[in-house]
Amino acid sequence: MLRRISVILVSILIVGITPAVAAPVYVFPVPECKVNYARAHHDYPATDILAKQGCKFVSPIDGVVDEVSRTDTWSGKTNLGIERGGLYVSVIGTDGVRYYGSHLRTVVRSIQPGVSVKAGQILGTIGSTGSARGTSPHLHFGISWPTPTQPNVWWVRRGAVLPWKYLEAWNKGQDLSPAKAVAKQLAKVGEIPPEPKK
Repeated sequence: MLRRISVILVSILIVGITPAVAAPVYVFPVPECKVNYARAHHDYPATDILAKQGCKFVSPIDGVVDEVSRTDTWSGKTNLGIERGGLYVSVIGTDGVRYYGSHLRTVVRSIQPGVSVKAGQILGTIGSTGSARGTSPHLHFGISWPTPTQPNVWWVRRGAVLPWKYLEAWNKGQDLSPAKAVAKQLAKVGEIPPEPKK
């Protein structure tokens, strides 16, 4: 009888326990808006996520803000690579990967280098700053490695690994990490590869 009661109690406890479900590590960087994005990008690995102006750009992962630009200094006359992003924010994720979004309309005031952010936290809004002036509003989204030994390495920051398959996964609520692909590319080209000519 005692054994039967024990079995019943254990059964009740097991049935009453709900398994823990971990929150996703990664989130799609442009939530709650209709978006369109392609598999590839011109000249280098990145993705342009077309969305309505003012849509939110959120951190795709928990991390720390790396770099912020609040001033659009791009000029079509000089077309300097370092200025093409216009307003931008980059975040170093807990996975060690840098995530970069540019051509922003606005950057949230509290977003500063060194600030901790959570996945899904708003960083800014979609726009057409920098070399995107005159184009449809979009987020230029780049995935790369941090470059701690040299500040403002814009050609790495703008994208070193194609983001498309990661964006597709995150958009479906799936966790897919780019960390291995980023580490592989870093090992291949080094932390500071040569600056591109264009």
